[in-house]
Amino acid sequence: MNEENINKYIKEKLSLVPSLPGSYQMKNNVGTIIYVGKAKNLKNRLKSYFTGRVTGKTKKLVSEIVDFDYIVTGSELEAFILELNLIKKYDPKYNILLKDDKSYPYIEFKNEKYPSLIVKREVNINKKHKMLFGPYPNGHAARRLVDLINRLYPLKKCDKMPKKECLYYHIGECLGYCTHKDLDTTQMRQEIIDILNGHDEILINKILEKIKINSDNLNFEVALDLKKELDYIKVIFERQKVELNDGINRDIFNYYYENGYISIVVFFLRNGKLVGNKKNIFPLIDDIKETLEYYIVNFYAKKNIPPKEVIVPESLDIELLNSVVNSKIVTTQKGKKKHLLDLAETNAKINLENNMELEYRKNEKTEIACKELGELLGMPNLSVIESFDNSNLFGSFTVSGMVVFIDGSPSTKDYRKFKISKEQNDDVGSMKEVIYRRYQSVLLNRTRIPDLILVDGGINQINACMSILNDLNLKIKVCGLAKDDKHSLNELLDGDILKSYKIDKKSNVFYLLTRISDEVHRFTINYHRQIRSKGSIASILDNIDGIGETRKKELLKKFGSIKKITEATLEEIETILPHKTAVNLKEYLEALKEKDTKK
Repeated sequence: MNEENINKYIKEKLSLVPSLPGSYQMKNNVGTIIYVGKAKNLKNRLKSYFTGRVTGKTKKLVSEIVDFDYIVTGSELEAFILELNLIKKYDPKYNILLKDDKSYPYIEFKNEKYPSLIVKREVNINKKHKMLFGPYPNGHAARRLVDLINRLYPLKKCDKMPKKECLYYHIGECLGYCTHKDLDTTQMRQEIIDILNGHDEILINKILEKIKINSDNLNFEVALDLKKELDYIKVIFERQKVELNDGINRDIFNYYYENGYISIVVFFLRNGKLVGNKKNIFPLIDDIKETLEYYIVNFYAKKNIPPKEVIVPESLDIELLNSVVNSKIVTTQKGKKKHLLDLAETNAKINLENNMELEYRKNEKTEIACKELGELLGMPNLSVIESFDNSNLFGSFTVSGMVVFIDGSPSTKDYRKFKISKEQNDDVGSMKEVIYRRYQSVLLNRTRIPDLILVDGGINQINACMSILNDLNLKIKVCGLAKDDKHSLNELLDGDILKSYKIDKKSNVFYLLTRISDEVHRFTINYHRQIRSKGSIASILDNIDGIGETRKKELLKKFGSIKKITEATLEEIETILPHKTAVNLKEYLEALKEKDTKK
């Protein structure tokens, strides 16, 4: 159907749309739903796309529309709920622009017989979490606070209950719950809960107490570390002076709009104190009011627990939001709450003004790059790219990572981690396993199939990937990313025709492929470090012949951590281990360190 016929078809279809509430779905030339919206009046809203003046991202959306459907509902609330369900089902690429799937870390206090404290990102928002504190916009700050409390209080540190006391018991950071069953931890529990509820003075006094104890015992290095933590904590508390002093958890949303972009800011108030904020800039596609309403609902849809109260601009539909979000949605016109709402708008304005040009260039460059890559590979509708990378050390801790880019931009909610079942240095075998697991899951769950798969490597990795896809009866183009001796991307190998494309290092395609390659490598290496870190007290030392339980305890008692063992000299390690074993350990840890510093 040519452009003239498309316009005529859409004009005729628009004349039949009723003036009723409902959800509408925009489709491209292959019938894929690329945008889902809702409207109080379907006829007026749909006409605005095709008869009004549109700019920016909306103009690009309209240029791709060749058809639309709609579903009439009984109310605007029903239309909103239907819109959310359809977006979840079809994952349209233009709705993705407004998604913020970042989850924020919470601190969970497991108030059980053996109390423990952990940082947790994935939480079940449908459960009541009486011992869940947050969210913490700064993940580093959350982990640092948990580490500090674990140092100050002898909480349970092990995931499972060991058969005998571990290192933490011997250094005084655990009460040995594995062997000492009847311990009274009532006071400790209450102090930790009070700290997490914002009683800063308890934490400061506890640090001062520990500093004095360690100074009196001549443990000056530990005392100095605690002094640094005290200085850090005081700086954090100083930043939290904007407060309401009522002990209530709140989120405050506001926005600023200019030149086709909307900037949204969320303030997090916990126990009445401002503990952080979140900023986003999106190209605006729909009405400002509906965009902000959708953003707020999506913000709490999966990973972030609604606080007791959410403050929003008065232009929003408060009744609608209260029907969907499990919190008290309010607006405000005076007092401290209004001051904070205005402050959020000011921050949104500053964020947009400071980043407007950067956002515009980024969006323009990524879209052009994706289009040019599609033209190079003969894929005019190229949109979704999934890229894989493997990582291991001497065949140990083998993992794979997958990142997803949609229209040239990362879609972090779709990233996946895979722990490879076989501990061996076999990139081809790892590739086969991860491709099978990924796309068997796609078929079973009927989730989105990518347009292109990128693998890090040459023909062997491509063949491994394609052999599994053939077994699964899936037809997806596979390309390999080849690098030169300086680890710089220089070729793209098309798996279908085995043609190699030299990539101009000044081109948009080079920018996109390099960004994807760097991102999948970063994501995979970080996961590899996490896996190693979880096994750092045991698994890493277990990999060295000649280190048993006794020597392991002696090493950790002397040095305290794998990091300190790595920094130790060979002579220092030999005070515990025989020369040959010490050399093997030193070489192994140096290899770990080298891998971590590689880009």
